[in-house]
Amino acid sequence: VFGLRQPQTPTAAMVKMGISGFGRIGRLVCRAAVLKDGAEVVAVNDPFCDVKYAAYLFKYDSTHGIFSEDVSYDEASSTLIAGKAKIKFYAVRNPEEVPWGEAGADIVCESTGIFTVIDKASAHLKGGAKKVIISAPAKDAETPTLVVGVNQDDYDSKSMAVVSCASCTTNGLAPLVKTINEKFGIKQGLMTTVHAATASQLTVDGSMKGADWRAGRAASANIIPSSTGAAKAVAKAYPVMKGKLTGMAFRVPTVDVSVVDLTCELETPTTYDEIKAEVKLASETYAKGIVGYTEDQVVSSDFIGETCSTVFDAGAGIMLTPTFVKLVSWYDNEWGYSNRLVELAMHVDALGY
Repeated sequence: VFGLRQPQTPTAAMVKMGISGFGRIGRLVCRAAVLKDGAEVVAVNDPFCDVKYAAYLFKYDSTHGIFSEDVSYDEASSTLIAGKAKIKFYAVRNPEEVPWGEAGADIVCESTGIFTVIDKASAHLKGGAKKVIISAPAKDAETPTLVVGVNQDDYDSKSMAVVSCASCTTNGLAPLVKTINEKFGIKQGLMTTVHAATASQLTVDGSMKGADWRAGRAASANIIPSSTGAAKAVAKAYPVMKGKLTGMAFRVPTVDVSVVDLTCELETPTTYDEIKAEVKLASETYAKGIVGYTEDQVVSSDFIGETCSTVFDAGAGIMLTPTFVKLVSWYDNEWGYSNRLVELAMHVDALGY
């Protein structure tokens, strides 16, 4: 229904992943893959971290807690051990020289935040990887953007070697936008994401490159207005929205979980109850596992560890007229996104190389 389908999953083979960059998202993608049936991490590369420290960072997490399975390491063989997974750990600066193929990694999650264009991300292919998924919005027009639950079926194994999984906010917004647009039509919309602090921000006031001086203010002490391309990026995965959405962000002093405020003008007059009913239907059927739904009086910390891309808060939205509505939807910008990236890797693997 409405083309919102769950990704295909391999029936016989298990996707073998490599992770480039063992930062916030790299570690959580690794956790998600270790815990998910149908995925396996065989190698990690991070030139700024040794395996001993990597094991510590992987096991202990201030937001998501201690990892649920045993974590250890073998320093002699530079191997990170998480549950039953034995993960070869490299510290190679040049991505072309990481031996992904030798380690058995077919798909590399590029999560350094540096190689976000197709030419640079393709360096992993020279090391033996077959496909690359960028865990960030691509900064070029050539890299295809795939959002699980929206357009993963656009993936073409023959023509696409590097793809982007978009941003956490685009993943939190696009499935809701598609659900609403397919039923009621969206003429235009403004999105605000109230977004948890991230590693790109500063702990105390400092200087930042560029013209956005506010970005250098202390993350823990301020609500910081910021730009975001997440709303416009929806159109990369869902082209009917081109020119209809834009947005901004407020960075707030919480460590995880963000919330989308989508204020939009609808094409078809409706009621808020009808909108609630459609999103609830989506959460139980055609977008199950991608779109969630709640009528509970929840707050941000209630969504730490949420695996859905977005959870519609039925009690938080408001309607002014039959065609003008504000919709509110929560997302764990770390864990939900990491699970979608692993599922995208599973989908890519299922379609062959």
